[in-house]
Amino acid sequence: MALSRIWTAFIIIAITLAAGKFFFQPGQEAIFSQLVTGKNTDTIYVKRVDSAAVPAQVHAQFQNDKLAAWDKNKVTRNNDGSLTVFRLLPANGIFETCWDAVNLCLKLIGIMALFLGFVNIAERAGGVRFLSRIIAPFFSRIFPEVPKGHPAHGHMIMNFSANLMGLDNAATPFGIRAMESLQELNNDKTRASNSQIMFMCLHASGLTLIPTSIIADRVTLGSKHPTDIFIPCMIATFVATITAMCIVAWRQRINIFNTTVLLWVLGITTGIAALILYIKTLDNAGVQLFSSSLSNGIILLVFLLIILGALYKKTDIFDAFIEGARSGFETAIKIIPYLVGLLVAISLLRNSGAFDFVLDGIKQVFILFNGDTRIVDALPTSLVKPLSGQGARALMIDTMRTQGVDSFAGNLASVFRGSADTTFYILAVYFGAIGIKNSRYAIGTMLLADLAGIITAISIAYLFFK
Repeated sequence: MALSRIWTAFIIIAITLAAGKFFFQPGQEAIFSQLVTGKNTDTIYVKRVDSAAVPAQVHAQFQNDKLAAWDKNKVTRNNDGSLTVFRLLPANGIFETCWDAVNLCLKLIGIMALFLGFVNIAERAGGVRFLSRIIAPFFSRIFPEVPKGHPAHGHMIMNFSANLMGLDNAATPFGIRAMESLQELNNDKTRASNSQIMFMCLHASGLTLIPTSIIADRVTLGSKHPTDIFIPCMIATFVATITAMCIVAWRQRINIFNTTVLLWVLGITTGIAALILYIKTLDNAGVQLFSSSLSNGIILLVFLLIILGALYKKTDIFDAFIEGARSGFETAIKIIPYLVGLLVAISLLRNSGAFDFVLDGIKQVFILFNGDTRIVDALPTSLVKPLSGQGARALMIDTMRTQGVDSFAGNLASVFRGSADTTFYILAVYFGAIGIKNSRYAIGTMLLADLAGIITAISIAYLFFK
């Protein structure tokens, strides 16, 4: 019911604010059109192109260093001779947003079909149950309602592993499969179970070891120290994850202060520390190569291990893949109504100017109490991230361009983007896939974990960037 109330509040706030602007603020006569058809400019789009691929007049302006105004573009030269074009794109209104939601699901069909096909092979070959037995001592403590050895354990560890490595495309199918497994144990199919809430909150806290995409954006923008945000991002997401686990454990009366849980947390912490020490020995190019090779290599390794395990168990591999892929197609289609509803509400909120209103208020509070307004310059990224991953990326890039890619605000915006996940998108996709309507306290917990990540990001930024 919480999701229903939030969705309703988003729409009422957006339309009420737009009406106020229309009637009482001069120059806002087109506000209703903006809500329906979109704003003039909002999102930053970044693309690396070869010099020859850039229109002649842009290339000529680049050569003459006259980049101030060309169809709202900015062009910079990269070290390899290519060009980076920055362009302001319109923020879609509600009609275009409906298509965006459908388009997202259409793109998700292929990813879902691929990974759920391999997951089904692993299930038939016994690989998922093998993972379940390995992780059972830990998961049986924080998921007490899930029987030991249940396939849900294996699906959840595959999802968490994909998240850790920044494998977004793999994490979603594994996560949905985990939710489906947990749904089999759920007596009330429309109400989130305790285990589903714990899984969702841990997943949404976004613990990531390697923020590959953020580092790549910083390299593109010409950062001299693109990997400086690596450790702050890791610390912020780790704090968010621990916060989520503690809140849910308190609500569900789970004792997490026992030897097994503490040893697992200590082991994960030690692994993270070891990775940090290794990363610190690499230069910028080395970090880029390591992160991309590790991420992509893990996907291929998982595929290979599943196939080898299926061969050993004499499983009908292709038949199992087709069966799993078919379920991936059906799941992706089922998500569309939920995604349309949430993305339309978010679009209304963005185009109504609600974000600008909140940010202006926060900035005035900082000024009133002589606070550091550099935090406010980076804050839009953190406010948008729970609503839109692409929107958060756009605002991060905008902050780095206006404040400086290696400035305090630019670094903090980067950490903000890596310290939280797209909470409402995750809710729509994961709960929508299994028909959950009552999310109970999941949303509040996920947002509190996001807040913990944001507060940690600010604290860490003063230690690392100053």
